[in-house]
Amino acid sequence: MRKTTARIPSPRRRDLPGLALAAALAAGLASVVAGPVPATAQTALLNVSYDPTRELYREINAAFIEDWKARTGETLTVRASHGGSGAQARTVIDGVDADVVTLGIPSDIDAIAKLTKKIPADWRGKLPNESLPYTSTVVFLVRKGNPKGVKDWADLAKPDVKVITPNPKTSAGGRWNFLAAWGTAYGQDKDAAKADAFVGQIYKNVPVLDTGARGSTVTFAQRGLGDVLPTWENEAYLVLQEFGADKFDIVVPPTSIYAEPPVALVSGNTERKGTTKAAQGYLDFLYTDKAQAIFAKHHYRPFKKDAAAGAGLPDVKLFRIEDYQGSWDDIQAKNFDAGGLFDRLSRAGR
Repeated sequence: MRKTTARIPSPRRRDLPGLALAAALAAGLASVVAGPVPATAQTALLNVSYDPTRELYREINAAFIEDWKARTGETLTVRASHGGSGAQARTVIDGVDADVVTLGIPSDIDAIAKLTKKIPADWRGKLPNESLPYTSTVVFLVRKGNPKGVKDWADLAKPDVKVITPNPKTSAGGRWNFLAAWGTAYGQDKDAAKADAFVGQIYKNVPVLDTGARGSTVTFAQRGLGDVLPTWENEAYLVLQEFGADKFDIVVPPTSIYAEPPVALVSGNTERKGTTKAAQGYLDFLYTDKAQAIFAKHHYRPFKKDAAAGAGLPDVKLFRIEDYQGSWDDIQAKNFDAGGLFDRLSRAGR
């Protein structure tokens, strides 16, 4: 791997054209808050979320505000902050006054729970389906006609294929991509050393690491870098919607990862702010038929399978990384903590 793939890039502003996707990116960056929500006459909630959910939660928040008003008579304000999931977790750890977190990977909520105690250690049992109102997976976005013939994970390791993926140190999407590649290789013959080496070959093909999944989407779709973007399923469909199916294709690999973007109440904040009832109501709303239909509309995989009918989501053979690597504590330590596999591969590639 080149030296650029070993660094954790600093967030930087981009000069983007006036496209809808660029506007969404700019709006999302502007929504990141650096401190507590100012006191107002009405209840204000802050949802700290991960990178590609900007469009999703814009619609979810509007629907919840309407539903809450009809049921309780109370007028709410709901704001959302978006960025790389690991970086977003760090903002909550450092004091951002989130009422709820809707992050991209369980280990990020675990980190908040361990380092702040503002989320209970057993947070996964507080909501249905282990606090997963929806799930997702990783697919490939390629340039129209798929000129490099990318069909499966093995193609990402070919020396002539440039791969755009976010930094797994800061991005949940980057971690799911990393784990999907590793797990696909490991699932073939259960050889961890071979799987480690396979992931290393892929990261030799990565010219740049953005801090979040949306940043990688911009790099691939707008800056024109790379041959393939392994990405959240919803993000791939968003690119087709924003740029047109005449410029990109979605390739669904035969096997991919069961991606788990969980949600949790930041009770240490809500109890102090007096927002627990509304914040819990917000999370409960994510499991309603209305919200589940919105998840499906945006190409996420809703907890209620009936809500996905007609959404056109492809059938994919999915594996759980926990079945291969154990608990999320083990997964995080093995792969992404200091001295983990990603660090070792980065050093070896210099």
